[in-house]
Amino acid sequence: MSNTNQVYPVIWQEDRVVLIDQTRLPAEYTVVEISRYEDMAEAIVTMIVRGAPAIGVAAAYGVYLGAREIQTEDRSEFLNQLEKIAEILRSTRPTAVNLFWAISRMLNTARQTLGPVDYLKQVLLEMAQTIQAEDLQTCKDIGDRGLEVLPRTPEKLRILTHCNAGALATAGYGTALGVVRSAWSAGRLERVYADETRPRLQGAKLTAWECVHEGIPVTLITDNMAAHCMNQGLIDAVVVGADRIAANGDAANKIGTYSLAIVAKAHKIPFFVAAPLSTIDFQLTDGSLIPIEERDPSEVYQVGETRLTPVGVEFYNPAFDVTPAEYITAIVTEYGAVAPSELQQFQTKQAV
Repeated sequence: MSNTNQVYPVIWQEDRVVLIDQTRLPAEYTVVEISRYEDMAEAIVTMIVRGAPAIGVAAAYGVYLGAREIQTEDRSEFLNQLEKIAEILRSTRPTAVNLFWAISRMLNTARQTLGPVDYLKQVLLEMAQTIQAEDLQTCKDIGDRGLEVLPRTPEKLRILTHCNAGALATAGYGTALGVVRSAWSAGRLERVYADETRPRLQGAKLTAWECVHEGIPVTLITDNMAAHCMNQGLIDAVVVGADRIAANGDAANKIGTYSLAIVAKAHKIPFFVAAPLSTIDFQLTDGSLIPIEERDPSEVYQVGETRLTPVGVEFYNPAFDVTPAEYITAIVTEYGAVAPSELQQFQTKQAV
């Protein structure tokens, strides 16, 4: 965190990665130092680091940390062991495609780089740092592109967001909250309405924390208040992030996003998905093919150490849902905002 209040959830520091422990926010600001790829995998699983772009950055550093541990000078053996490390990192979160994109980019870099193994390791560190720097710039570009397509009236907007797609979920600045930040900087934002986002409360804990941290006016609502707020004329636009977007524009995001899109359409309120191009999975024709992570039921039946439900109840805890493209006004990428049906024009721009 800098003096300008900018938040960076993943930082390379000397010989290790420093992560903001997002499981402890907002009550406690602490960091976790990661020096081994196994620890990075655990940090991703336990959501110490979360948000698709941030997971991608963390995984890229995880590949480097694993590469650093490989004790061989044989190139083929090095690449074989690196693939095993990559597979462990891939298994951490199945829905966030940025994870797989970043790992693939790291592996391709290793395969395409000539020279001794020590040189390959150095190049991998440089690529992880490049992925991080690119994501930060990408988020700023998304913020600017999003600002261009927000409603022209009223002059100052009230924007509803779901989950956390802010600086904490990226290399910094954010995707959905990047649009919010750009609107705030341009004097076009009146207030953020943040869904609490059950069951892990990322909106209540993280989005609200980021807004307060930067002095952006924020009102927290429970997830089931969104339709009422729209009906009362409190919401001018909805902006959310995404963990994976299919080629047809169907978008997977935190559970509850789909229902939010439905009520936004019913109230004729524009619904925007903000995400980097790396979040688009052009290999998947539609959202039915997006794998949906299911998490531990304890996230549903207890808060902290307090159990909320009677023993004997069964639970279902999908972490994401898929919003069909027909409910999405536009998808905002670093290259501009387009209708979901127009995503294919960006396929050749996607770095591999």
